Amino acid sequence: MNRIPQFALLGAVVLSLGGRADAQSQASSAEPEVTPTTHLKSVATIPPLPKGKSTILGGSIRDIDPVLDRFTLNIVGEKPMRILYDQRTQLFVDGKRISLNQLHPAEHASVQTALDGTKVFAISVHILSQLQKGDYSGQVQSYDPTSGNLEIVGERGGDPLRLKVSSSTTFERTGQGSSTPTPAGPGDLQPGSLISLQFDPDGKGRAIATHISVLATPGSTFVFSGNLVSLDSRAGTMMVLDPRDNQTYQIGFNPGSIASIQAIRPGQHVRITAAYDGKRYLAETVTAE
Repeated sequence: MNRIPQFALLGAVVLSLGGRADAQSQASSAEPEVTPTTHLKSVATIPPLPKGKSTILGGSIRDIDPVLDRFTLNIVGEKPMRILYDQRTQLFVDGKRISLNQLHPAEHASVQTALDGTKVFAISVHILSQLQKGDYSGQVQSYDPTSGNLEIVGERGGDPLRLKVSSSTTFERTGQGSSTPTPAGPGDLQPGSLISLQFDPDGKGRAIATHISVLATPGSTFVFSGNLVSLDSRAGTMMVLDPRDNQTYQIGFNPGSIASIQAIRPGQHVRITAAYDGKRYLAETVTAE
């Protein structure tokens, strides 16, 4: 029997290992086989937009959280609202679409929203770099005649609207306050006063009041004449529809101090003298006509 030299066996082993290494190297460098199933699994599925009814909300954007994909929208006269967003949300600044990663706090934004389950989702966000014209009604929270800074709160509360009163701002008294003999002016902007106003942008992101209508100031006395819509003696409130301005007013009263209140009924025409105390109208006299 012929014997194979040991160095020949060693060479065969080396060649065999080298061949296996080359084969493994080629196998590892080759493209992995991708089946249709694995390809579909590797692509993230983007869910459709929420199908609920959309609502457009306006306010200022605050507290942007890019990790949790959410921000807070501060709405004048309302409670701040937390809104979610993701890659489906479209972002525009002055009508020009930009990348969503450029979302930043903004004073003037319009957000198209829809309910996604129990959460509010932003379909689109439109940011204005400059304030637009507008009007607003509410109660004076503070006014600084030196700086002209005015803050008013809407009927539903929430964050105040901040704007400036300038020397060109015009004033008038309307509704029940129009009978007051003294002319309207900045002196009427006392805390608690009820006003409505129009404002314009000043080009610097601030609002300037152009016209202010004063509806009531604390301590003023008003005369209401109209149909008694409702009367709640237990709560001490009544509703009167005044045909002079076609407005309905809620007026408080103290049943123990107004004896005539027991004789009137809803549907009657009444005349009421009431004082505005900065929070409500409080009846002083009530007579049926």
